[in-house]
Amino acid sequence: MAITLVNPGGLPEIDAYRQVSIASGSKLVFIAGQVAWDADGVTVGEGDLAAQVEQCYLNIGTALAGVGASFDDVAKLTVYVADWTPDKMPLFLEGVARAAAKLGVTPVPPGTLLGVASLAVPGHLVEVEATAVID
Repeated sequence: MAITLVNPGGLPEIDAYRQVSIASGSKLVFIAGQVAWDADGVTVGEGDLAAQVEQCYLNIGTALAGVGASFDDVAKLTVYVADWTPDKMPLFLEGVARAAAKLGVTPVPPGTLLGVASLAVPGHLVEVEATAVID
């Protein structure tokens, strides 16, 4: 495994993810922002943040598998949420938890969540991109 996830002393331990990833592989994998489309390009979970988050993470998993990688190889996630407000966090975490359970991911890699005014396609509530390291 090219990625080791840690919570260094002196930083808060957050159950949902680890604060730091250590990469030791030799190839970087950059996955474009994934939205809540299924394989046919149909939006999954119209108006449902948790369902869209879940689909985005599942799409990241599919993209990783396509290059011989998995979430174990992800060094960092970046998440963009349209019209973000802190009260949406439970729905966001529900979607992450559902995807993590399906993908067998624990813990989730470090990430950054950014609130944005909108995404490229109307109706998309979230977009997730990933950087992975593989040997």
